[in-house]
Amino acid sequence: MRRIAFGLLTAFCLSLPVAAPVAAQDNPIEQTILNQIEAFKADDFATAFTFASPSIKSIFMSPENFGAMVKQGYPMVHRPGSVRMLEQREVGGRLWQKVMITDQAGKTHILDYQMVEGPEGWQINGVQLLPEPGVGA
Repeated sequence: MRRIAFGLLTAFCLSLPVAAPVAAQDNPIEQTILNQIEAFKADDFATAFTFASPSIKSIFMSPENFGAMVKQGYPMVHRPGSVRMLEQREVGGRLWQKVMITDQAGKTHILDYQMVEGPEGWQINGVQLLPEPGVGA
């Protein structure tokens, strides 16, 4: 009897439609971040720099300076093992995208990307590495 019930339940579950996850290309903010990460992975700092906002570009002045900062300060972004988009939210009138990056050593990092919309579309206006859960100041 249990096998019959399990079989019916299995057949029912298999007949249900499966909701596909929203692809990043359907979300221009997520796609901007993923495009920049892909450029970093290829050491294409000129392309990665195009996804930065004007204020970030004015701070670093060149793709080379920008790339050096990312390699030194955000190695998990330069060479990620995996990338997963988390929640997107508005805080104080600013749009933030939380991203979970697992580095190549298997350590997980949570980063918060501040996004701004410009004439060319969404751009990255800053990135914060969030503290690990349970770690306080």
